[in-house]
Amino acid sequence: MTDSVKFTLYAAGIALLIIATGMMQSWNTALIIVNMGLVSAIMALGVNLQWGFAGLFNVGVMGFVALGGLATVLIAMPPVTDAWAAGGLRIILSLVLGAFTIAGAILLYRYLPKGRARTLAMIAFLIVGFFVYRAAFDPAKIAIEGVNPASTGYLGGLGLPVLVAWPVGGLLAAGAAWIIGKTALGLRSDYLAIATLGIAEIVIAVLKNEDWLARGVKNVIGLPRPVPFEVDLQNDPAFVDRVTGMGFDVVTASSIYVKLGYSLLFTAVLIIVLVMAQLALKSPWGRMMRAIRDNETAAEAMGKDVTARHLQIFVLGSAICGIAGAMMTTLDGQLTPGSYQPLRFTFLIWVMVIVGGSGNNFGAVLGGFLIWFLWVQVEPIGIWLMSVVTSGMADGSWLKEHLLENAAHMRLFTMGLILLLVLRFSPRGLMPEK
Repeated sequence: MTDSVKFTLYAAGIALLIIATGMMQSWNTALIIVNMGLVSAIMALGVNLQWGFAGLFNVGVMGFVALGGLATVLIAMPPVTDAWAAGGLRIILSLVLGAFTIAGAILLYRYLPKGRARTLAMIAFLIVGFFVYRAAFDPAKIAIEGVNPASTGYLGGLGLPVLVAWPVGGLLAAGAAWIIGKTALGLRSDYLAIATLGIAEIVIAVLKNEDWLARGVKNVIGLPRPVPFEVDLQNDPAFVDRVTGMGFDVVTASSIYVKLGYSLLFTAVLIIVLVMAQLALKSPWGRMMRAIRDNETAAEAMGKDVTARHLQIFVLGSAICGIAGAMMTTLDGQLTPGSYQPLRFTFLIWVMVIVGGSGNNFGAVLGGFLIWFLWVQVEPIGIWLMSVVTSGMADGSWLKEHLLENAAHMRLFTMGLILLLVLRFSPRGLMPEK
């Protein structure tokens, strides 16, 4: 069976599951699954680019997704003029001073002769630069966060269309990946995993604690949309007349209309990313990356710069995750740093890639949709199943209460079970790499 036929069959099966969800639950729920499935498929493509093409074990996916979400705030939200007047320029000056301190320490390391004098000079420069940076940063930070903290307390963004934030999210994640890759890609795979996980946690910690940047755990709500608001559609006489003429409820129809708009946008992005990934896979560059993945020593003997190529694909994969993060934040309409958890934004994406088929782009898309559908639906199905199983038990029974209370854990149990079954019976995934 060819890959195209296999993918068509799998895709048809997932489509039937989503249609059944729409018929048995609601079409709003079905479209929510579709939209987040599209975003998850894009994230899985980014990880597949790193792991499936190059064998890079990146467990810091959460950090790059969060940077994409941050880009949505920095680009789409309007600037807070009072906050800028209170300390915006001083914040920028302090960040320049911090960058100058780091750059100066690097230059001292490069150009001073090796020895104790170089070490002492670097330490002294870093200490002085740190205190100068804090002297400029702290007052500005306090002033900005004191500007109407209940609703703002941060600098805001540029007020540009939210769609601009999606590629900017990719650029922001790519820049962070370049910095990380320059220091961490020389490490062995297990050390690279530890480094990326730690850096992802640092990114989340910054988002949670630096209120001047994106309000921290107070969250940024009311992000602009690339599609109309439901209430605007409900107040549009033309839309109301058209919907009522077709016999639909206006509130439900407006919600479905908005979700379909997101679906079209997300599908367009997924197709673009998938086509580019396929072209890259079948190009000489893609064959070179897989050769490096399979045998770095042989690739180096053929004159390939392994570290440079690893950095290249690490940046590209992270940029795709950043784009997906910006899309997800746009869909949510808010940035909530507390919601970024490794279980959801790293482990689950890896499960998608492994189950779908590492090294196969269509497998990554398939895994993204399948695993997200199960992640959403297993919990309600588990609660229903436990209700059926315990229906004959006496009320107040300890076993009945225990089963019903723990039905919510069916989600984690099912994810682990699926992963184990796939690794046992199809270790290369549902759609293996050729």
